[in-house]
Amino acid sequence: MPYNILLVDDDKDFRNEFKEFFNEYDVIEAKDGLEALNILNKINVVDIVILDIRMPGLKGTKVLTEIKKINPELYTIILTGFSTEEIAIEALQAHADDYVVKPVNFIKFKEKIDTLINKKNYSAKLDADSTEAKIEKIKLYVEKNYHRVFNLNEISKIIFLSPKYLSKIFKEQTGKRFNEYKLNVKIKHAKEMLTNTGYNIDQIAYKLGYKKPESFIKIFKKITHLTPTEFRRQMKEMRE
Repeated sequence: MPYNILLVDDDKDFRNEFKEFFNEYDVIEAKDGLEALNILNKINVVDIVILDIRMPGLKGTKVLTEIKKINPELYTIILTGFSTEEIAIEALQAHADDYVVKPVNFIKFKEKIDTLINKKNYSAKLDADSTEAKIEKIKLYVEKNYHRVFNLNEISKIIFLSPKYLSKIFKEQTGKRFNEYKLNVKIKHAKEMLTNTGYNIDQIAYKLGYKKPESFIKIFKKITHLTPTEFRRQMKEMRE
């Protein structure tokens, strides 16, 4: 199965040249940082991000910071046309795994990418047989994406297990069905926002990924036996 590279660069000629040289990989293109973040904010299986530091809109290092929020373990290589120590330090401080100076020597560039791929393969091998590790990855994914809509079928594609088997081992490891666990995480974050922020109910529902506040209110009450407003009032009274 080919690995997936997200190439973020506003130079279309460079993107075409890159795709031609790295034809053994599946290359996903983005012409700027915003488009890249939109891609990564969807369910995806990107293995490495190649990111130009100078693009229209968001600066490359800013995009990198946002990428690391989405997936801290995602390998990234910064592209720069400025071979200065300052740029290198800036890239590494933003937690890039490596950087490449333009014009690119594609043979040497391939060596860097292969090194990261081998590192990824080694890490995957270490926990390939660990059911507990897979479940922990899923739990971390749910925690980081509580505001998005996704299901067990999509998760199963990421960790290469059948939905039926994944459902079984998830229940065995956590004591909860996947949807139940995912919903509890949403409600936990809802309680935190109700307790610690001034967001109104509509705003909280939106931040949790609900299209209609009524749906959020109904589910919250079903689980906590209180409406969000009642819960907020109760928390406020306890603090006074």
